[in-house]
Amino acid sequence: MATTVEDITAKAKMVSLEALTPKEEKVNGPESNKIADGEMGKADEEPQMGKKDDVPVETEPKTGVSFPIKLDDGKQLNAVGLRKKSVLGIGIKIYGFGIYADNETLKDLLRTKIGKAPTKPTKEMYQLVIDSDVGMLVRLVMVFSNLTMSMVRKNFDEVLGASIKKLTGGKNDELTKKVMGEASDDIKLTCGSIIEISRLPGYILQTKVMDEVVSKVESELLCRAYTHMYLGDDPFDKEAKEKFGMTLLSLF
Repeated sequence: MATTVEDITAKAKMVSLEALTPKEEKVNGPESNKIADGEMGKADEEPQMGKKDDVPVETEPKTGVSFPIKLDDGKQLNAVGLRKKSVLGIGIKIYGFGIYADNETLKDLLRTKIGKAPTKPTKEMYQLVIDSDVGMLVRLVMVFSNLTMSMVRKNFDEVLGASIKKLTGGKNDELTKKVMGEASDDIKLTCGSIIEISRLPGYILQTKVMDEVVSKVESELLCRAYTHMYLGDDPFDKEAKEKFGMTLLSLF
């Protein structure tokens, strides 16, 4: 009998993501939205996380995940996006994300360092945000089921390590592993589980998994490398980076 997309999907689902070390896939525009019909996991469940009746939300269109436009501490939602991978030729949505920031402090930073608003987002603007210690938070809402912390930790260490290498030209495995190192392997990340990674003033990177703080690391390099993953030259989601840039323009 001919192999079908469903057969491939069923087999792929049984293979550990950790063992595959799959190819990273960036989201760069309309063509990147064409994810195979046989997509693994439960990405189509469209979890509505963080939604409150009295707080407006913005929905990430490729996952259906909703993000409140403002957090309790005042940080505002500046962009939403999708993180995805390719496994056995099948595009897999891993998580939807929302990028929040202290926009009042960002406004002061931009006006002080750049002055007049450029006509479009510039590399200088993004780099200013990456290098600063302005408060930011990236909320990750899982849309792929059956993930374990060991899988997440392995992938996170790889991509963060690659970001550090881009910035410094070398590896720093010891620093990289501090971010997810204390998260228990017993944690099961189901569809809708939330991880929040915050950059706090003073270059402190704090990680919360399902509302539990698992690490708090003071490191300027670590903060820059993490922000670079979303706003650098090769971001997880190009459209999300561009939307963040348009928000920066509106702050001038």
